[in-house]
Amino acid sequence: MNFDDRLTLLARLGFAARGLVYVLIGWFAIVAARSGARPDDNRSALQSLADGGAGQLLLGVIALGLVGYAIWRLSEAWFDPDQYGSDAKGMIKRGGYVVSGLVHLGLAWFAAKLAFAKRGGGSGDAEADASSAWLMGLPGGVWLVGIVGLVLLVSAAGNFAEAYRAKFAAHLRGDLPARKSVIAAGRLGYAARGMVFLIVGWFALRAAQTENPEAAGGTGQALRALQDVSYGPLLLVVVAAGLLLFGLFGIVEARYREVKVVSPL
Repeated sequence: MNFDDRLTLLARLGFAARGLVYVLIGWFAIVAARSGARPDDNRSALQSLADGGAGQLLLGVIALGLVGYAIWRLSEAWFDPDQYGSDAKGMIKRGGYVVSGLVHLGLAWFAAKLAFAKRGGGSGDAEADASSAWLMGLPGGVWLVGIVGLVLLVSAAGNFAEAYRAKFAAHLRGDLPARKSVIAAGRLGYAARGMVFLIVGWFALRAAQTENPEAAGGTGQALRALQDVSYGPLLLVVVAAGLLLFGLFGIVEARYREVKVVSPL
């Protein structure tokens, strides 16, 4: 098996791992909306798997998959197999791949700690606060947090665009069964994901504006913010169902997506 084959296999495992994480987030958020409880973030969703031997093994596989996904995304940013180029639009797209790769590396590390030590760090919301506090401690840190917020808003716009245009369908193999249903699930999933990114991006901008890292937040806080508005439980169910569908779509991608890789050799 050459480098390209290994990277392709890691990417496919990564799509499956990421998909499972979103399925867990969506499912627990639906349960929370129905029970009146507060929805959790992606780290809490992984924490739910930590009990039992099978859960530890699954977390190990998820950690490996998330590392594979991160490596693939970072390789996309560096080698540019889709030829986005080095103009402003292309660099924004490739920069998004870098952010995605780093985020999934962090989540992989958390899953690995759960798999081997049966305990992780804090919640994703606490991690967002800590990351914001660290950035604000750097020279020009407030601006850096603001830039992170803007990147998240751009990512939200990108997800909404995918939901509307369904360009992701071009990456799905021709032998995909139930193609229309899979594409519909992907569109709903991207829309829900865009909503979460929009809220998290707004939190980051608010943290920068107020110079208060505690104003930042992650996926869990974004879902809780939805729960607190008018018709919140219904809105939360809709977004949570979209996230669950995005997870299922990712699992399908693990099998039927055309993965482009470029060997560095």
